[in-house]
Amino acid sequence: MNILPREEKFFELLNTQCRLLNEAAAVLLDGVQTGNSHLKLIDPRIQQYEHECDEITHEVFKRLNQSFITPLDPEDIHKLCSKLDDVMDGMEEASHCIVAYKIDPIPEPMVDICKFLVKCVAEVKAAVAMMDKNRVIVEHCIEINRLEDQVDKVVRQAIVDLFDKETNAVKVIKLKEIYDILEWTVDSCEDVSDVLQNVVVKNS
Repeated sequence: MNILPREEKFFELLNTQCRLLNEAAAVLLDGVQTGNSHLKLIDPRIQQYEHECDEITHEVFKRLNQSFITPLDPEDIHKLCSKLDDVMDGMEEASHCIVAYKIDPIPEPMVDICKFLVKCVAEVKAAVAMMDKNRVIVEHCIEINRLEDQVDKVVRQAIVDLFDKETNAVKVIKLKEIYDILEWTVDSCEDVSDVLQNVVVKNS
């Protein structure tokens, strides 16, 4: 099924967006694994990725407004680009909060969630890359949904443990906010998956 022709600029922009997501996720994971002091040093790199992703989003929207014929329903391109941008926004916000709130040490569940996030964005990148090929992308979407379920379990248990074991109310508020942001970020990967599956159905 030829969903999105290779030569289309939209395809190039979406793939670039996915590359930035993968690079940012790897940097975020490196930061949380190494510790807050290291994350503080590399947080500007994540901010730069977020800025570049915003520029791509603006370029896609501009082209949608200027194009009479698009390789997909313009609404689907808009949704896909927006959901990819949401993933980047979530990673940038999580990194910012961990640094700003001086979370040290970084809890192991946060590290685990970031590991799942790296896998999620890799599946997103692979699925988007297949949109112009005669290959199915559903298997990647299924894996994204599976990973999202795993993250839900990690977050739920982390919050239970947080309220059971942490006596500092301010710290509880800070950590829960970060868990919520990370969960929302992975949920945004699932939103991308939903858009992709809808595109497949509409163009099959």
